[in-house]
Amino acid sequence: MFSSVLIANRGEIALRVARTARRLGMRVIVVHSEADSAAPFVAFADEAYPIGPAPARESYLVAERILDVARRAGAECIHPGYGFLSENAEFAEACAVAGIVFVGPPPSAVRAMGLKDAAKALAEKAGVPVVPGYHGDIQDPAFLREKAYQIGYPVLIKAVAGGGGKGMRRVDKHADFEEALASCQREALNAFSDARVLVEKYITAPRHVEVQVFGDRHGQVLHLFERDCSMQRRHQKVIEEAPAPGMSAETRAAFGRAAVDAARAVGYYGAGTVEFIADGSKGLRPDGFYFMEMNTRLQVEHPVTEMITGLDLVEWQFRVAAGEPLPCRQDQLAIAGHAVEARLYAEEPERGFLPSTGHIHALRLPEGEGIRVDFGVAEGGEVTPYYDPMIAKIIAHGPSRDVALDRLHAALEDTLVAGPKTNLRFLAALIDQPDFRAGRLDTGFIDRNLAALGAEPQPLDPGAVAAGALALLAEEKARLAALAAARSGWAGDPWSAGDGFALAPGRAGALRLAVEGEIVDLATDAAGAAIAAEGLAPERDFTLVTAGDAVHVLDRGRQIRVAVPDPLDVTFEDHGGDAGGIVRAPMHGKLVALFVAEGEPVEKGQRVAIVEAMKMEHPVLAPRAGIVEGIAFAAGAQLGEGARILSIAVAE
Repeated sequence: MFSSVLIANRGEIALRVARTARRLGMRVIVVHSEADSAAPFVAFADEAYPIGPAPARESYLVAERILDVARRAGAECIHPGYGFLSENAEFAEACAVAGIVFVGPPPSAVRAMGLKDAAKALAEKAGVPVVPGYHGDIQDPAFLREKAYQIGYPVLIKAVAGGGGKGMRRVDKHADFEEALASCQREALNAFSDARVLVEKYITAPRHVEVQVFGDRHGQVLHLFERDCSMQRRHQKVIEEAPAPGMSAETRAAFGRAAVDAARAVGYYGAGTVEFIADGSKGLRPDGFYFMEMNTRLQVEHPVTEMITGLDLVEWQFRVAAGEPLPCRQDQLAIAGHAVEARLYAEEPERGFLPSTGHIHALRLPEGEGIRVDFGVAEGGEVTPYYDPMIAKIIAHGPSRDVALDRLHAALEDTLVAGPKTNLRFLAALIDQPDFRAGRLDTGFIDRNLAALGAEPQPLDPGAVAAGALALLAEEKARLAALAAARSGWAGDPWSAGDGFALAPGRAGALRLAVEGEIVDLATDAAGAAIAAEGLAPERDFTLVTAGDAVHVLDRGRQIRVAVPDPLDVTFEDHGGDAGGIVRAPMHGKLVALFVAEGEPVEKGQRVAIVEAMKMEHPVLAPRAGIVEGIAFAAGAQLGEGARILSIAVAE
């Protein structure tokens, strides 16, 4: 076994790998960007080395810097985690040249499975079924458009070098193909430095089922059963579970054989995942699934496999990399119970799942029987726009699927995050959805149930607003009392102390507050001390977290921010005027495209710009018809959340 490891990653996976490495007696070395200098994985490590600015392309993706640290620190091996350099064959080869073991598969396998078109050809040659489509080299838009027509809509455009849901677009009609292709290629080029795509038939009622495989350097390859990852949005996994609901022993054996055959076809060793798309319209069947791709690394959702097998897959990775044989045979592996994982993201389901950034003022993660939490941030830390917005993975295990889901739901109810918005309430609603509970699921499930899951704009809860306002009033009252006492030694009711009420005045008899980017006036009594708070039902149990001049009101996973408005804050610069024509950045990010010019007419709902955050593109639409004016930024600019991009004046 190795005596030291450098972990070439960040966040929850860096901390998770570090824990196993330390248990095995290794010296843990990490690298970090400027943005991650105070992250939990850095604090946990024995040694930590800065490698550059926050953007990954200037730090975590700079192989030379990581290898230089590994040499200076005397690391025997490098564990790449997932993402970043984990599937970079050149990096694996550079490790070998430097005399450092790469904890992963051989570079030849990474190359063979790294491009989706080549991987499908290999799988087909090995007798593994593949989805019908075009996987060739021609990238001419007109040619691809014609191929899509021949395949038949709906089709899926996928980046050849893609992964993680990036560079994928479903197209339902011929007229939309060119725009979807251009967007897909742009996103693929940014995320993978490779704009090439393939086009394949979109399977209706698709189930996403993947198989964990493991090989050693002695020729043994086995599988550790399947995971169902069908609960997705925008091709990003939200809930993963093992085993897959409705999977028979016969079908499981067929999936396992196909996965092992695909791995053997490229001489695979180490941890890998073979992903399949299954036609779920008639249930999971031995003859109803197709090869999609092979991820030549550990997966985000590997904990559910660990929970049902009792194994540590990271330990297996280290042992295989050290040349040891796999510790068991296929017939010695068994499934124990059921496990479900929920990805806790800093995002806003009510605003189209836009990423949410900012300071984490409070964080409480769950504990309990059958509960595991893999986290990457801590209270007092930051969710930045530079990386994936995952806060933690919450995993529940139980003797049955129902027990595991009940435990996961309780764990989500016990989780608290104040600061960035999260998908907590959405996750709890998803787990409670009757069809999901019954195992009736496919990759379109979430999109069909957005309204029922609360993933649409919701009105402000008057009780929550009032609770936040009352908390601000109480703090202001205490401040005034302290001020009055300091001035004259007086103690008593601050409202009669002559200092007046310092919160922002609104209309007569009203208190002005900033609530979720909007100005709200709440009624007060003559003394300015009491709010008309009929919305505050006595049985409601809000959690209040005070941060500066704001109060975060938490209620069953939903959060609102109630604050004293800052007259200099550009977020509120249009209050009281014509704010209906202001087009703002929906989140911190980069303005990658601007589709309109000064004086140009636009229609309501027309796409006027694209903002990119965390390597995902987000279209910005015109809020009304009119004439474009006051363009504030050019393409390529970095934008803060709420920044005004342009205005749309009403046409005369």
